[in-house]
Amino acid sequence: MDINRLTRLSEFAWRIEPVDGMRVPVIIYADEILLGEMDEKVREQAVNVTMLPGIVGACYAMPDAHWGYGFPIGGVAAFAPEQGGVVSAGGVGFDISCGVRTLHTGLKREQIDPLKKTLADALYATVPVGVGSRGHIRLDHAQMEEMLRGGAEWAVRQGYGRSEDLERIEERGRMAGAEPEAVSVHAKERQRPEMGTLGSGNHYLEIQEVGEIYDAAIAASFGLASGDVMVTIHCGSRGLGHQIGTDYLKRMQAAAVQHGIVLPDRELACAPIDSPVGRDYLGAMCAAINCALANRQIITHLTRRVFAEILPDARLDLLYDVSHNTCKVEEHLVHGRKRQVYVHRKGATRAFGPGHPDLPKAFRESGQPVLIGGSMGTASYILAGTASGETLSFASACHGAGRAMSRHQAVRTWGGREVVDELAARGIIVRSPSWRGVAEEAPGAYKDVHDVVIAADRAGLARLVAQVTPMACIKG
Repeated sequence: MDINRLTRLSEFAWRIEPVDGMRVPVIIYADEILLGEMDEKVREQAVNVTMLPGIVGACYAMPDAHWGYGFPIGGVAAFAPEQGGVVSAGGVGFDISCGVRTLHTGLKREQIDPLKKTLADALYATVPVGVGSRGHIRLDHAQMEEMLRGGAEWAVRQGYGRSEDLERIEERGRMAGAEPEAVSVHAKERQRPEMGTLGSGNHYLEIQEVGEIYDAAIAASFGLASGDVMVTIHCGSRGLGHQIGTDYLKRMQAAAVQHGIVLPDRELACAPIDSPVGRDYLGAMCAAINCALANRQIITHLTRRVFAEILPDARLDLLYDVSHNTCKVEEHLVHGRKRQVYVHRKGATRAFGPGHPDLPKAFRESGQPVLIGGSMGTASYILAGTASGETLSFASACHGAGRAMSRHQAVRTWGGREVVDELAARGIIVRSPSWRGVAEEAPGAYKDVHDVVIAADRAGLARLVAQVTPMACIKG
């Protein structure tokens, strides 16, 4: 991205002034290196978002921002219904409620190392993974409706987990406002065989070791210490979420015309929040969030079962579960007064600061755990939400490293076998059904996640707490 076209606010913040139809500015959080690595398309897409009706504050781009469908991935924007605000499927993304869940094993590396290969093989055999992966759970019509309304809360009632898990999940495991009747029959049919499956792309189940601690006090409050072994699950709403995105993009294109909304890009198809299409989408999207929460809950149950058989002393207590492809109704300070706004986070993680009333008691002093997944074979990070982030970005932070090259470029650059062998030489076991999938997700295809989280920390979006490094990765 051309730095000369931006106004520098600080070492880690840049502004694009509103001109030519922009209703608000664009704020980009990044250092010069990360900004230089961003495609010019990020600037173009963020500017286009500012032209949508009812946008308030600014359109924000996170340090890992890259080109996406309509909105940039790593984009955040909020809309006010009383100003004719809109909801956009492109502002949420196709993998609705794709998110990260991290669990404590209660064990140290030396306890895991001798059984690492056994664990990796057992997890790979137990948790279905890959394109079109199918699980052992089949929901009938009534069960599907209950799952879409109940989320992880439903999953726990079915025996997939512990009631105490719910306190450590965003929205306490159940997103209110879900309307299963707003979800198409085709979307439900796609999801029927996919509950408890990891999927493909950048999704993973990873055994990790806590490495460097950056904030000892917050790390202790999160129960983290160097040498601890954690398990992280990264996946979303599978076929159901993708189909909802597809279904509503078509409806929103028609709705935009009907309501006289001029779109700077047809990929930004949207509908007024209070319109029939807008309300239907929000109900369907909330159902997809519940699907993702239930899916991660079932995978947690399967993971616990594997550990119980191989390492009976493992605890697998939940640290936190947070999504990064959502639209949420939240109260934020806008131009000096608190307002209810619809915050779109696409490839951006909610990051509530200390004292926020929606946080569990365990995190009221520290701020919300912000779980940032690395690319395969690189470190991931645990951060904490900040009070400053609530005003800087509608309480949002980055979600990962962000792609530096397309999947096609990655496949032309690396072979899957080559990547697996290189990681094995570093002591990292990879299990995947697809060599191509491994090549697409090669570590070199992504930006440096350390640079991304440093930028998020220095910009004040979230506070860096701990680094975790991979030991074994089950990869889609």
